[in-house]
This record gives sequence, C-alpha cells and structure tokens, in this order.
Amino acid sequence: MSGHSKFANIKHKKEKNDAAKGKIFTIIGRELAVAVKEGGADPANNSRLRDVIAKAKANNMPNDTIDRGIKKAAGDANSVNYETVTYEGYGPNGTAIIVDALTDNKNRTAANVRNAFTKGSGNVGTQGCVSYMFDKKGQIVIDKEECDMDSDELMMLTLDSGAEDFSEEEDSYEVLTAPEDFSAVREALENAGVSMAEAEITMIPQNYVELTDEDDIKKITRILDLLDEDDDVQAVYHNWDMPDEEEE
Repeated sequence: MSGHSKFANIKHKKEKNDAAKGKIFTIIGRELAVAVKEGGADPANNSRLRDVIAKAKANNMPNDTIDRGIKKAAGDANSVNYETVTYEGYGPNGTAIIVDALTDNKNRTAANVRNAFTKGSGNVGTQGCVSYMFDKKGQIVIDKEECDMDSDELMMLTLDSGAEDFSEEEDSYEVLTAPEDFSAVREALENAGVSMAEAEITMIPQNYVELTDEDDIKKITRILDLLDEDDDVQAVYHNWDMPDEEEE
C-alpha cells in the first residue's frame, strides 16, 4: 500500500459545477470519436472504446449521450481528424507540467498552451523534459459510500486481476495498474458491480514540489486555469503539492 498518489477528494468531484461538467463531456466526446475512428463503434471489439465509456460513466455522462456520441462518430468517421499532442513545460519554482491535447489544429493548440504557460511565468520545454519525473499508470478511484464490497475482498479482486497497488484513503479506495493491465482490472471491477468514481490512464508524479510563495501559487494557478479553459486540452498533470483548499 502506498500514498504516493494525490487525487481530488471525492466530495469535490461530486460538487463539480456545470461548466466543469460541460468541459468533461466535451473531452470525453472527443475521446469517443477518436476511439471509434481507431477501432470501430462496437465496444465488444474495441477495448479503448470500452475504457472511454467507463470514464464517461464515472463522470456521470448519461447513457443516451454516450450512445449519441458513438453513433455520431461512426457516421462521421472520415471527418474526425483529431490528433493527440503532448506538451511539457515548467511552472514557477521548477514545477513540472504535462499537457495532453486532442486537436484538429495543432498550431492553434500550441499557441494557446504556450500562452497559458507564459501568462503564469512558466515556459514550454522540449518533449521529455519533465515526463521522466512521472509514472504512467492506470488509476481507478472508488467512492467508499458507493461500494458495498468489503475492503479486503476489493483488494483481492483488484490484485488478482492484475493491479499493482491498492490503497485505502479517508473516503475512497485507489487502485493503480500498469497501463497495459488497466482494461482488465477495470472490467473485473465492472463485472463485480463495483461503481468507479474515476477510471483512466494518468501520469503520477514521483515527487511533489511545495510552493510557499503567494506569487508562485498565483502564477501556477493561472497556468492551470487557462489550460483548463481550453477545449483542446484533455488532461493536465503536474507535481505541485496543492494545499487542500486549492484542490478541485
């Protein structure tokens, strides 16, 4: 068991405002489109699509919205031309930031990401400049209130299906997997009727950087807020040790 991963408190997740929810649905909509284009519209034969559907359900996306997204993507397969791009850079005081984007216009996205870093006195670096400070993992978060299974039973289920790590937090359980084992572990939980508050491949920092200077905190918050507002940005990973009141 280890506490090396920091994830937002479940209660914060439940209180996401409508704007944040809308942004998440946009993100997942694009991921559905790319998954359908790459592997077809039948989840039974497309493991990436199954994973995106699970992420959609964890974020309370209605089933009919998911179905519409899949049908739309299947109908417009030729017009879906999103590319995955990753940017790496530094925030104040050497904090490391990774940005994953899905875009149909790389020049626009690059300019927006660069602008977000610049406005918070950060800078975009070269590929690989900070990613070595993170581990790519499958991460599944289970809300204790939503889980009837005993913690020992849950731990055995996840480890037997290929998870690397199981930890118990105050209001949730966290499961970590190697990226290639994520689908198998997620499906084992789904088949056992376990509801997941979060289920995705993520980048987990090996170490966290604490910021004590008010100005530095304002700057990194500015960078993260601007990236969060950008529709092309799918996910942002960083190693800032956020104080609890900052966490969303």
